Amino acid sequence: MLSEVDVFISNYTLVDPEIYQLWVDGHSSNDAVSILHQRGICQQTDAPLELVASDILDHYRTYALLEKLLHTPTKLVSEQLAFQIEPQTSQMLIEMYYEFDDVVIRELLGKKITSKSRKDMDEVAEKTGVTLKSCRRQYDNVKRVFKVVEDLPGSLAANIKQHFLLSDDLAKRYAVVVFIACLRFEMNKRKLQFLTFPDLYHCANSMMTSWTYRCVGSDYFDTDLDREFLQELSECRVLLENDKHHKHLWRDA
Repeated sequence: MLSEVDVFISNYTLVDPEIYQLWVDGHSSNDAVSILHQRGICQQTDAPLELVASDILDHYRTYALLEKLLHTPTKLVSEQLAFQIEPQTSQMLIEMYYEFDDVVIRELLGKKITSKSRKDMDEVAEKTGVTLKSCRRQYDNVKRVFKVVEDLPGSLAANIKQHFLLSDDLAKRYAVVVFIACLRFEMNKRKLQFLTFPDLYHCANSMMTSWTYRCVGSDYFDTDLDREFLQELSECRVLLENDKHHKHLWRDA
């Protein structure tokens, strides 16, 4: 007697980058219809608006189902069978989902990654002009990445790339966010408000490169500052203060 075999056949999941970007940006399906209509999609496809709206809604439903998998990119790529997705499409889905706006992340830097901070996203959305849904997605992504890599030894960027399958550039940007959060730099001071995320990225990246231990292994973390170097900085500060004192005495003389 032949054993029963369940067979499931489906087509590859189709992803429209333009519609997916609108979904990632936090626009509703109705907003997406209006935006694409203004861009002339009906003329380009020779399709009635009702058909376009139905297609967009179908895409949105698919992306909503994919979102849980996007929270753990490795599952999307190799541990799920519900969606047949080509490798390049999977990479695009992950990269676009984890992309962030510099102005939004700048508002998050210096704040504790807690549920209370997430409630403040409406203020961030109003200040930056980014949709509330997108702000919350970006906050949740930062929190998710932070929790996974904060206690892992080695390079932050390499760990982020390994666990979230991000590009080198995006992994480095997240690494800077995690670095600043781990060391609890106070970025909300009035004197620092003029600094943009690219400014802070440059500074933090330089610190990660030159101020942390360059050794590798389970005992070294990318967020551990070189204590000997910090001691030397402290000694330099004393020398600078003495130099100022000597200059003051010289002027009085």
